[in-house]
Amino acid sequence: MHKSITHINILPAFLLALGLASIGFLLHNAIVQFKAMDRTVTVKGLAEQQVPADTAIWPIAFTEAGDKLDDVMAAVEKKQAAVVAFLKLHGFSDEEISLGQVAVVDKKAQQYGPEQVGLRYLVTANMSVYSQDPEKVRHASSQISELAKQGIAVSGDSYSNRIEYLFTSLNDLKPQMIEQATHNAREVATKFAHDSQSTLGKIKSARQGQFSISSRDSNSPHLKKVRVVSTIEYYLVD
Repeated sequence: MHKSITHINILPAFLLALGLASIGFLLHNAIVQFKAMDRTVTVKGLAEQQVPADTAIWPIAFTEAGDKLDDVMAAVEKKQAAVVAFLKLHGFSDEEISLGQVAVVDKKAQQYGPEQVGLRYLVTANMSVYSQDPEKVRHASSQISELAKQGIAVSGDSYSNRIEYLFTSLNDLKPQMIEQATHNAREVATKFAHDSQSTLGKIKSARQGQFSISSRDSNSPHLKKVRVVSTIEYYLVD
């Protein structure tokens, strides 16, 4: 009777130990598999494309000076009309041409100005062209000497008066450029996996960088370079 009780007590303990051992084996395998799945490679995929600008903003400014403000303003209005006629001759519509602020400086009214001021009034007229035909702007700006022959010296050297070329159709390019960047990233990751004697697995995470638009070079602001970099992390499988 005593031996039977001992056998009954030992059996549950044996089964418990066997169960714990099995759980330990399964946990060990789970940890090994988790670590294996944690093997990853992170790569960057670049996509670049050159596109022509689709919009141009052309600031136009000129200055008139004199001692009688009425005469100076009349001369400014006459020159504004001449500039508008020049622009229309080159195909710009009224909607593309804007007359901006006219700034007047009275040199004698300046508290700390020199006693000898020369011509008293200095008037600067600002105009602008906003066009979705950059080539038309490029052509017209190359003919600006026609205005100089009429006594209109258009300011074009300063930073504020430079023509600004824009590319506004980025959304049309995004899908294909993202696809290209992802494809390039996968090629790099596949090469890495091959060199490390592994197999490329699924994507663990992906981050799309910001799109950037810049001039192709300083001499070609009407040509734009669109660029995006995608960062993708892949699993590696043995």
